[in-house]
Amino acid sequence: MNINVLDKGYVRLVDTLGNDLSVANAARVSYDKESKEMSERDAKLIKFLWDEKHTSPFRHAAVTFEVYAPLVVARQWWKYAVSSAHVDDQNGWNESSRRYITENEEFYLPKGWEWRSKPENSKQGSGKPLTEDIGGYFTNKLFDLTEAGTKLYREAMDAGIAPEQARLFLPAYGMYVRWRWTVSLHGILNFLEQRLEHDAQYEIREYAEAVKELTKQSFPQTYSTVFGE
Repeated sequence: MNINVLDKGYVRLVDTLGNDLSVANAARVSYDKESKEMSERDAKLIKFLWDEKHTSPFRHAAVTFEVYAPLVVARQWWKYAVSSAHVDDQNGWNESSRRYITENEEFYLPKGWEWRSKPENSKQGSGKPLTEDIGGYFTNKLFDLTEAGTKLYREAMDAGIAPEQARLFLPAYGMYVRWRWTVSLHGILNFLEQRLEHDAQYEIREYAEAVKELTKQSFPQTYSTVFGE
């Protein structure tokens, strides 16, 4: 299933390993016990594990997502692959590379005038929306930049320059990239806990909402336990 995000992006559920019962049974192995079917007792056990921060059983289930997102989102997200060893040893990340492919260049453009102001009392994040005049002006400028960069990129490719160098002409942060992320259920919950917060960047919050919805479909009991829905 795909969930569309932003103007051109998406999150797709590719594969799953295990389910809610996998979490309960990973905990029960300590007593040489196992449930064959999900029950109310298993639901209560999952809640106990989460409430008491016994998180290792949540690493016995995993999901593979495919994500198509601007590089600015990908590089924030990537932190959860390279710095997750302390919470998750089941983590994979493979990303498309313009050293090898020349798929259509796509860029994230804020809709119309949806540009946010710099917050007064913070070194990161954003504040209130800017006016339509300012937003429209910079959306047009960004469009012109991506058009110019794409044109130079294609000229370089036509001249025989290697893709790994020609890509230098492409404006990087707004360019869409595609990757697959395999991560344990615990790693997903850690990601959601941080990237659904109000002070997370808007764009990655939108992707986190999609991950949340796909997690709900695959692990409904864990979802209900963590999010109370």
